[in-house]
Amino acid sequence: MKKTFSLIAIAMVMFSCKKEVKKEPVKENQVNVYTHRHYKADQELFATFEKETGIKVNVVNASADELIQKMSTEGEQSPADVLITVDAGRLVRAKDKGLLQTANSTFLDATIPQHLKDVDNNWFALTKRARVIVYNPEKVTAEDLSTYEDLADPKWKKRILIRSSGNIYNQSLLASIIANDGEEAATEWTKGVVANMARSPKGNDRDQVKAVVAGEGDIAVVNTYYIGKLLNSENPEEVKAGEGIQIFFPNQGNRGTHINVSGAGVARYAPNKANAIKFIEFLASKEAQEVFAKANYEYPVNSDVNPSALLASWGTFKEDKLSLTKLGENNKKAVLTFDIAGWK
Repeated sequence: MKKTFSLIAIAMVMFSCKKEVKKEPVKENQVNVYTHRHYKADQELFATFEKETGIKVNVVNASADELIQKMSTEGEQSPADVLITVDAGRLVRAKDKGLLQTANSTFLDATIPQHLKDVDNNWFALTKRARVIVYNPEKVTAEDLSTYEDLADPKWKKRILIRSSGNIYNQSLLASIIANDGEEAATEWTKGVVANMARSPKGNDRDQVKAVVAGEGDIAVVNTYYIGKLLNSENPEEVKAGEGIQIFFPNQGNRGTHINVSGAGVARYAPNKANAIKFIEFLASKEAQEVFAKANYEYPVNSDVNPSALLASWGTFKEDKLSLTKLGENNKKAVLTFDIAGWK
């Protein structure tokens, strides 16, 4: 009886081993993209990628915070291959949470400038936006403007319009000031800007432009991308707002104008890693970068591609080459500094 039992046990173990080494069925040729971006141009690019490669693009759209939380909750079972989001601070946050992995790509190494990608190649910038000062030309001249730091000067009292401290663009701008000027100087700057606000922060970047044109303030801090949106809006009032301001690129005499990005990284547990890298390479290609530049009023990260005619009309500018990783690293300090200064 013992011998019979042993033979049965051995057979069960052998059967179990056979099951473990059984080859899994080949997965469909696909890439699963979690994206914060919601533009028609992106959808068209995804369709082009499908047509050119035969790789099906499955898209999940949600806010950046929702996507990061979703990936965290899904863990090793996450189907995500690529995370696309806006602002370097969020990309750094995703990396810090262990949601991304290294993507080795000769093309991306050669194409994306060092300051526009993660040191471990966990994420890569795809597009750039400059955070500029816009002004009412009837009340302000370009000669009146110089740097972000100058916005704390009392001469701007009750003249500045800017959105809330909860906005990631403002957090990243302050993070860059912390990195460039130090925490003490950044704290004083923040207090100075709060003292110079024309109103309590509210609305998005487009609302700040509209408020300048409406006479609520004389200058505002906004991303260039939104100016393009206003000028090409189907709403005549938005077009009027875009036409009613002038653009100034700060800090041209020293480090350059602060920029931020949208970017992509390969998900930590990507089931289709090779496809994910191929997808990001496509988005950084000349073909895709030209679409981003023309359709979304963003600056290309690929140096072989020129900005759109609209952006080119604003002139060339020196950009801050600070590693965008610093924006994420200094985010908590920026949030605390805003609180200390009473920036709502």
